[in-house]
Amino acid sequence: MEPVMARKMWRTLEPYHGIVYFAPEATAAYEALGVMGSDGYFASRAAPMGAVPAEVVVATFFNFNPASVHEAIPSAWHVATPAQLLEARLTAADQALRRVLGDQLDDQSVGRAAELARIATEGCAAAGRPLYAAHASLPWPAEPHLELWHAITLLREFRGDGHIAGLVDAGLDGIDALVLHAASGEVPREVLQMSRQWDDEAWEASVAKLHDRGLVDDAGAFTDAGAARRQHIEDRTDGLALAPWEALGEEGCDELRRLVRPLSKAIVESGTFGFR
Repeated sequence: MEPVMARKMWRTLEPYHGIVYFAPEATAAYEALGVMGSDGYFASRAAPMGAVPAEVVVATFFNFNPASVHEAIPSAWHVATPAQLLEARLTAADQALRRVLGDQLDDQSVGRAAELARIATEGCAAAGRPLYAAHASLPWPAEPHLELWHAITLLREFRGDGHIAGLVDAGLDGIDALVLHAASGEVPREVLQMSRQWDDEAWEASVAKLHDRGLVDDAGAFTDAGAARRQHIEDRTDGLALAPWEALGEEGCDELRRLVRPLSKAIVESGTFGFR
């Protein structure tokens, strides 16, 4: 199986998991516990690891401004326990998926997709994958649409842990990774800065550092070497994420993509992510 299969699977499945980061149901659930604003994101995603210090969240989330993480952690643990946040997160995912997908979640195809995704997770190994390992320690939800959401969450964190390993191996830190992402043209600089909470001074310092390495020009656009370096990282990420898809097999991968694609499309078209 070619590593590119890992990228295809990630692109198809990601919206089904990612809805929890943008849904108003999630913000409301965390704020009901007293964890406000973006603090809810950091605390809810870190909660499977327990009440860890901010440094652990900085390391595992990687490309967020550490100052923003320190504002959220450990203060969130003084307001709500990890168990409470995990319950709120799962409830929010349930509510958001039901709002957007409605009766589609009752179709037998959702149960089949959950079965296939769960088989894929059996190909994941925990060694060197801290966020994956933490999420894998959680109990499986009983309802098929939440079983599917949890399985995709595991597969997503497994890929993410490997991606961070590739970035570290390339000698990049969190903001460097964002500058190279912006240079690719896939996401505007402004969106990356705002979502990861980096100011212009820090951004320009990273551009200067990467310019000295020959990876970007003065404006932050790719040099040939920079484009090649980022492509190498993406290819390496795909390779490190391939194990679960090899466990599922090509026919299983094709079936899972076919089953989840209309669900992910409906989620994107709902505008929950802020775009269609």
